[in-house]
Amino acid sequence: MARMTVREMWAAKLAGKAVPATAHSGVNEAQVGAGFGRKVPFVGVVLGIDPSLRGTGLALVEFTVGRGPLLLRCQTVKVHPKRPMAEALAEIHRAVTAMITGAGVRHVAMEQTIFVQNFQTAQILGAARGAAMAAAALHELPIFEYAPLRVKQAVVGAGRASKEQMARTVMAMLGHGRTLAFDEADAAGVALCHAFTWRE
Repeated sequence: MARMTVREMWAAKLAGKAVPATAHSGVNEAQVGAGFGRKVPFVGVVLGIDPSLRGTGLALVEFTVGRGPLLLRCQTVKVHPKRPMAEALAEIHRAVTAMITGAGVRHVAMEQTIFVQNFQTAQILGAARGAAMAAAALHELPIFEYAPLRVKQAVVGAGRASKEQMARTVMAMLGHGRTLAFDEADAAGVALCHAFTWRE
């Protein structure tokens, strides 16, 4: 039997499928001792957020034991460049609130901002993140943040994966029929990363 990657094993466990014994899977005893073999699959709805002032990606993904992850809804919050920053932030806040309302969201997973070109860019991205986080916080939802490298490693299996690779992998995992915009695929990827790496 071919060895399964760690990512494939997480996907199988989330779908309620059988996972090969550690002797055949490439998982060592140290990983098992650390709780790898006893991981409780995440169950519930995760709102994934890829923050950006003019193009925030949002994705609602549902995780259920015995079935693969299901994309419930996704959206790119597009804001025209000529609109003031304050209006853009308000639009992000409204969109996140609308996505959460009535969706039974259990957790919110957000991509961290690791590298920025300059101070002004950092301020803009920080403001966009703040608008999204505030909306989730007002609903008293726990928020988890993940570095882009960690998301790509968890979902694609390669930290340097391209946006195209990320989008293709996310769509394959979700069994989604249409092509996702990069921002939406990134948001769904953060949600998948959260479920794959979650510990009770």
